[in-house]
Amino acid sequence: MVRPEGFQGDPHTLEQVRWRPTVTHIPTQVLMARLWREHIHGYVGWLVLAVVFMGIMAGATALSAWLMEPVVNDIFIARDRDMLWVIGGAVLATFVVKGLANYMQATLMAFVGLRIVRDLQNRLYKHLTDLDISYFHANATGTLISRFTIDITSMRIAVANAITVFGKDLLSLIGLVSVLFIQDWELALIALFVFPIAILPIARIGRRMRKVTINTQEEMGLMTTTLDQTFQGVRVVKAYSMENYERGRIADLAEKIFKLQFKGTRTRSMSSPIMETLGGIAIAIIIVYGGYRVIEDATDAGSFFSFITALLLAYEPMKRLANLNAAVQEGLAGAQRTFQALDTPSRIVEKGDAAHLDINGGELVFENVSFSYPKTDEEGLHETALNDLNITVPAGKTVALVGASGAGKSTTMNLVPRFYDVTEGRVLIDDQDVRDVTFKSLRGAMALVSQEVTLFDDTVRANIAYGRPEASFEEIQDSARHAGAHDFIEALPDGYDTMVGEHGVRLSGGQRQRLAIARAMIKNAPILLLDEATSALDTESERHVQKALQDLMEGRTTLVIAHRLSTVVDADLIYVLDRGRVVEQGTHAELLDRGGQYANLYQLQFAAEDAIDITDS
Repeated sequence: MVRPEGFQGDPHTLEQVRWRPTVTHIPTQVLMARLWREHIHGYVGWLVLAVVFMGIMAGATALSAWLMEPVVNDIFIARDRDMLWVIGGAVLATFVVKGLANYMQATLMAFVGLRIVRDLQNRLYKHLTDLDISYFHANATGTLISRFTIDITSMRIAVANAITVFGKDLLSLIGLVSVLFIQDWELALIALFVFPIAILPIARIGRRMRKVTINTQEEMGLMTTTLDQTFQGVRVVKAYSMENYERGRIADLAEKIFKLQFKGTRTRSMSSPIMETLGGIAIAIIIVYGGYRVIEDATDAGSFFSFITALLLAYEPMKRLANLNAAVQEGLAGAQRTFQALDTPSRIVEKGDAAHLDINGGELVFENVSFSYPKTDEEGLHETALNDLNITVPAGKTVALVGASGAGKSTTMNLVPRFYDVTEGRVLIDDQDVRDVTFKSLRGAMALVSQEVTLFDDTVRANIAYGRPEASFEEIQDSARHAGAHDFIEALPDGYDTMVGEHGVRLSGGQRQRLAIARAMIKNAPILLLDEATSALDTESERHVQKALQDLMEGRTTLVIAHRLSTVVDADLIYVLDRGRVVEQGTHAELLDRGGQYANLYQLQFAAEDAIDITDS
């Protein structure tokens, strides 16, 4: 671990805390059966056709070995001129057929493999997007991305290798072994007896490869996450002179990945000396014993050379079959991790008989709500965030939640669109429990503007219309005007067609926030959730946007979270939260007159702002 310059503490306190799942070995046959049942079975017709071409290729390979007998006996020994063109033509035809069959099976296997990758990626993405927010909080982005890249690609290779080797190589081996027995069954038995000895060590190598591959993929996912974080936070890295520390983190990960990959290479290569030694023993015995039989006229030279050719040709598919287990186990490591993700259930699910949310004004009620965040420790302890919360947002009114950081404001808001579900109590919209309605109708009835602005690497136009892609250009422009964004958008190089960059990096914080507000405006939802919607704006921009928000909130049910109390003084009702409980409620004037916690927050905040104004002046 490389310490950042000037850091005197324990370097391990700066390491990224991560949760690593326990690696459980799932039997190969179980994973392969599931792959076949869920993804491969649908392409059985294509696979059968591929196997047919593999059989043709195997037959051509066996025929080329058998043709060595007439080459030696009829041409080199009998010196038959007429057989030159016959055997030459047969050899040419054999290799042409073999080449075409190999092309067809390779093309078909690539088609099936890539379609399986497509199906798995689509299925995995659909499943992950159905999971609740807590899953994404518990799993790093790089780890999730590695499921789509490293894991699924390794699965494709494993499936392709397994089918190709069991098809092409096994059929070729069967054909070549048949030639061996046809030419000399005694030599065939001698040649093949040594290979079963390799089965046990090869199986052990495969199990080791699965474990090493899983660990490697975990580290690769962590590196992807670390790179994403440092590239996105490069300003912070440079501002705090943490380049050396981040280089140390990447260097540590790169070293771990190197050691794991090198260990995998060594493990995978262990099958080579085993097969080479056994192959050498078999061929040496055949040359000595078979050569002796030719000398003693117990067999002819053509049959012996045909036998040797078949044995040498059989040696390569034998080696590939021996190495197959290690290669398959690498792919099954990806399958195991992918299926773990696919088998993860969502804590937030839609009922089978969920009804459509019927909005009749949009009254929002939190009734005796308690909520706890589950922890990931072994004891299953929970962190209580809300406790017996009762809040009412009347239809068409604006209600603000205020309080110190950690009071439970954002948690309360997250319960409305069911990003989380209550532990106790109910959240009601027009007397309908949000857990009893469909996700689409629930979330379609509300627009959210968060302090954490999310923009996609697309055009300004697409980001504003996100959630309502059918919106006309005039509607997009109108929402931008109301959000105070139209003028700066028009000044961009390509106006509304300007690409905003990853996470909107080409825009300022205030510009990103105004696009998010425009996105909420164009949705025209009856319920608004505003979580620090103007936090990134300067004073002048905030005045423009606040006016636009006032227009937008007119006649709509609005739940507002604000640290800057000046933005909620006009709210119809204000709830003051502290440690997950409502400690005060009333209008701005009522709460000030009461002289309680809200009055103290207000006084402290405006005293600080006055001090800043005096300093600036």
